Amino acid sequence: MAEAWGRIRLEVVTPERLVISEEVDEVTAPGALGEFGVLPGHTPFLTTLGVGQLAYRIGTQWYYLVITWGYAEVTPHKVTMLAQTAEMAEEIDIERAERAKRRAEERVTEWSTRGADIDFDRASIALQRALSRLGVAAKRRARPTP
Repeated sequence: MAEAWGRIRLEVVTPERLVISEEVDEVTAPGALGEFGVLPGHTPFLTTLGVGQLAYRIGTQWYYLVITWGYAEVTPHKVTMLAQTAEMAEEIDIERAERAKRRAEERVTEWSTRGADIDFDRASIALQRALSRLGVAAKRRARPTP
């Protein structure tokens, strides 16, 4: 069915910049209630975004970003994502993401022993973001260069 509709415009915007504006064949994104997928011609909807990997396909090639929080508007011909942050795979500093992962894991472990002194939700979200960043970076490294 995607061929009948052509492509869909994907725009990802943060408060700082337009991260991407591309004609794509498919989009998957982390909704606040779970991952969702969009093909050209999709039924319109609005949703909130969670923390995780956004993937989009052009032809047979997949591309990846990490996004955190925000909103998505889907129409049959366009997906607009207004995200708090968004990083393309090539922008991710792997060593920094590894350090953030270790810090978040330490905070979660500390919460399990000390309880109320630690903000578990904040530590859990930091861990989720670090893991998403490392996952996207790994996919970038695994993809053969054109």
